[in-house]
Amino acid sequence: MQSVRRNEIDEGEFMANQLAAIEHVVVLMLENRSFDHMLGFLYADQQNQSPSGQSFDGLTGTESNPAANGEAVKVYAIQASDSNAYFQPGADPGEGYSATNSQLFGTINAPSPPVATNQGFVTDYVYTLGWESKEPSWSVLPGTVASNIMGMYTPAMLPVLSGLARGYAVCDQWFSSVPTETLPNRAFVCAATSQGHMDDKTRTYTSPSIFGLLSQHDQSWIIYGYDQPPLTRLNFPDTTNASDDHFGLFTDFQSAAQNGTLPAYTFLEPSWESTGNSQHPNYDVALGEQLIHDVYYALRSNEAQWNKTLLIITYDEHGGCYDHVAPPLGAVPPDHSAGEFGFDFKRFGLRVPTVLVSPLIAPGTVFRVPEGTMPLDHTSILKTVETRWNLPALTARDAAAPDVGEVLTLTTPRSDDPLASVSVPQSGGIHAATAELPSHLQQVHADLVSRLPVPDTNGGTFHQMPVLKTRAEYADYIASRTQAWLASRKTAA
Repeated sequence: MQSVRRNEIDEGEFMANQLAAIEHVVVLMLENRSFDHMLGFLYADQQNQSPSGQSFDGLTGTESNPAANGEAVKVYAIQASDSNAYFQPGADPGEGYSATNSQLFGTINAPSPPVATNQGFVTDYVYTLGWESKEPSWSVLPGTVASNIMGMYTPAMLPVLSGLARGYAVCDQWFSSVPTETLPNRAFVCAATSQGHMDDKTRTYTSPSIFGLLSQHDQSWIIYGYDQPPLTRLNFPDTTNASDDHFGLFTDFQSAAQNGTLPAYTFLEPSWESTGNSQHPNYDVALGEQLIHDVYYALRSNEAQWNKTLLIITYDEHGGCYDHVAPPLGAVPPDHSAGEFGFDFKRFGLRVPTVLVSPLIAPGTVFRVPEGTMPLDHTSILKTVETRWNLPALTARDAAAPDVGEVLTLTTPRSDDPLASVSVPQSGGIHAATAELPSHLQQVHADLVSRLPVPDTNGGTFHQMPVLKTRAEYADYIASRTQAWLASRKTAA
């Protein structure tokens, strides 16, 4: 195959960029896993080279982090026989701005200059386990210890994600947009800004999103929740106010894929529940493997559409999981918003797993942009959509981002199936201690639906969210409140 790194071969050897042949971009964004944690051992059996000879920035097995006593804790491969194998690292690591600084710099305050060593993961997990184990609203699985943070999944453990990464393209230099938790990074993938916000306390933004931009330019889009109406709808004015035909559930996505009626841009959410398939620690990673499998085969169910589709599988942030690569500096601040915690938006978050899937991608591709140029981050998704449909940038960040068009090097779509012989892994069950707890994003979703303007019997819209305790109570509330809002919209129309 031809390399897709412009700095490694002559320009004349490149096949044509086939982005213009793509009519459907589909994004599946999962939760809180680092690159090394999920894909670091992807090519360990080939000395970190792809079959075509491209170098791969993976793990050697010698990487380590110091424990509290100074002893080195090495990375290790999670085995299927390990206790809680698909629920590692056993608890939810620290993932906010301070925790990320602790993991990168060994202190909650970033030094100047912010040169990361990535040597604080074990000690930060010691701290996190210390307080989470005392809180009944947090789940720490039996036997969880701080060294678990150095446990990494292998291709044998994650055959679906790894099979697609090896069968199509893996991005070994794709970074989350900001070094913090979920909602700011999801804001960047939708709007190329978090408007200065650096934690999950802010849940709505006033900025325009890629969805509103697509509508302005007469391009179609749909956001699909998994088994609940999508949370993302409630993050931006142009999605909240959009017509209901822009939203659906995973079964609707499967039908649209099979019928060949996917929009130009599709954004997929996982199930946010603690028993769901988001892969958020410490939930069941195997269920996420099933979701990736189901998305992939839904897209393949219509050959004509599949041949014109690009699937991007990524994760919103590293979630406190270990990665050995220091995030790059030189990020472009998206706007003039003052950053919380004094953050200047000039450095990226950690690497996250990102896999590019299309029959126009050669097998075994390791996709990066040239060294010394702006790296790939979540706004590269926006830049790809903007480039394909000739849309203006939303902010300075996506204006500066590279797109992924160069990964599409084949002029004739492939017909082979890299997952043809792959079986989806099974975890063996759920943990009762985790199963009844609401997830963080369920709580976020419930808060957002509680704010929806549903008229009451007196004609007002004031609403106080009831006290909710269990996963099921949150799910029922989200569903009923959303349905009441949708019904009121139809009545008003």
